[in-house]
Amino acid sequence: MNDTVLLARDGTVATLTLNRPDALNALDPAMVEALIARTAEVAADDALRAVVVQGAGKHFMAGGDIRSFATHLDEPPETRRDGFRRMIERLHAAVECLHRMPHPVIGRVHGAVAGFGLSLMNACDIVVASDDAYFASAYKQIALTPDGGGTWSLTRLVGLRKAMEIFLLGERFGAAEARALGLVNKVVPRAELEAATAAVVRSIASGPVLATRKAKRLVRESVARTLSEQLQAEAVSFSECSAHADFVEGITAFLAKRAPQFGRE
Repeated sequence: MNDTVLLARDGTVATLTLNRPDALNALDPAMVEALIARTAEVAADDALRAVVVQGAGKHFMAGGDIRSFATHLDEPPETRRDGFRRMIERLHAAVECLHRMPHPVIGRVHGAVAGFGLSLMNACDIVVASDDAYFASAYKQIALTPDGGGTWSLTRLVGLRKAMEIFLLGERFGAAEARALGLVNKVVPRAELEAATAAVVRSIASGPVLATRKAKRLVRESVARTLSEQLQAEAVSFSECSAHADFVEGITAFLAKRAPQFGRE
């Protein structure tokens, strides 16, 4: 395993760190493979309650590695097309894994969040951003279209018109606008980013694990369901949670006017 994506565990929390700081954590083939492997690893770890995705150095991720892309310019167009298609299709396995893993994924972003970095951030469930973060689709400038589920997630987060603006104009925008658009949940001073993210993680990790996982699944899967289908899914999930020991603890703690102490499944 290469070290372009680091994995650290602290109890029930795993942290994935994009680790090419000298290249603004730009995505190259080695990082593609590492991201696929690391996301699969944490998705399969049932002991986890939360996963943090962050970038090393001064930036979260500035998109694809242009220097790596340039090494393919002398290839025949068909060869270049087929090679990039294989790479992007492999990369998309990591994006699907983030969406589908049971653990909530918290993005901790700062500096540049561009190209695939924006798509990766949008694959997270909750995002905490520093006030120095800036965002851009960045595909237009190199004559590419979005990847990483960018058109799927951004359109659902900000609406069709705004998604068109972000992709077709390619303009950079700051953390305050990202917060207003609903792309990030919190914006804090850079010096407070670590503490603010840790507070979010603690809140999630100390919660009822079954209910938290089922809530993530309900929200993620709602976009593909009719209202009737979603209502039925909610009924099933609610009833299954009511049979769990955490429900007993939650009700008991509420009536006793104390903080609940939730356990495991």
